[in-house]
Amino acid sequence: MSLNPQQVTNTINELQENFERSGLTKQQVATDLDISLTKLERLFTLTQSSLNDPLILRNYLIEKVEANGQQPVEFTALVGDWHQYWFLNSRVIDKRKITAGDN
Repeated sequence: MSLNPQQVTNTINELQENFERSGLTKQQVATDLDISLTKLERLFTLTQSSLNDPLILRNYLIEKVEANGQQPVEFTALVGDWHQYWFLNSRVIDKRKITAGDN
């Protein structure tokens, strides 16, 4: 999945807004996803090498925003059913298995 510069900017903003609506701290998110804060920052800035990982964060944040009684900000680029994209590993995304390490 390749995003143009505007889509990258929009997605970064959408992730951040949903994070804020979740009411969680970054440490809570990192702990829940079993990743380091360094890795979490890479996900929030879309500098993570795995294409699956940002979708996992997206899905996690949507769930947490809804659990917090808020309406999630809609994503404009990370949309659709990830099961339909041949370049994504839907099983990994469904299991929320973020790649190991900080890259």
